[in-house]
Amino acid sequence: MNKITAGLVAGLIATVVLSVMMLAKGMMGVMPELDVIAMLSAMMGASAAMGWLGHFVIGAVVWGGGFALLYDLIPGGTAVVKGIVFGVAAWLGMMIMVMPMAGAGMFGMAFGIMAPMMTLVLHIVYGAVLGIVFHMLVAPKTATH
Repeated sequence: MNKITAGLVAGLIATVVLSVMMLAKGMMGVMPELDVIAMLSAMMGASAAMGWLGHFVIGAVVWGGGFALLYDLIPGGTAVVKGIVFGVAAWLGMMIMVMPMAGAGMFGMAFGIMAPMMTLVLHIVYGAVLGIVFHMLVAPKTATH
């Protein structure tokens, strides 16, 4: 599989994992005020469905494709480490650009210190899954007999 396709597939799978964790967080009542889908929807002036669509486009196409394009430049000795580094960079971008645009302040501090910490953990998991799946899709297959 070529690197771009692998990045898109890995980004999609990592976004599914991240989304399940976000939904679980919400179902457990953990920081209900930190609702990324509602924030995206409000920023777009659109429905929650469009917020989810935006979330998946960002996770699969922008970050997944970006990871594939930048893979050789990302520091780290393994795909999973590269994925985590990339996930942390994506988190940092979200904290200094998206959160302030959404009215949550720099690093989402309008929601308190747990907001940046929780979103960092989610992005580390996203990055680890991204790196693992990407590696599985692009690593040369060896024949087993």
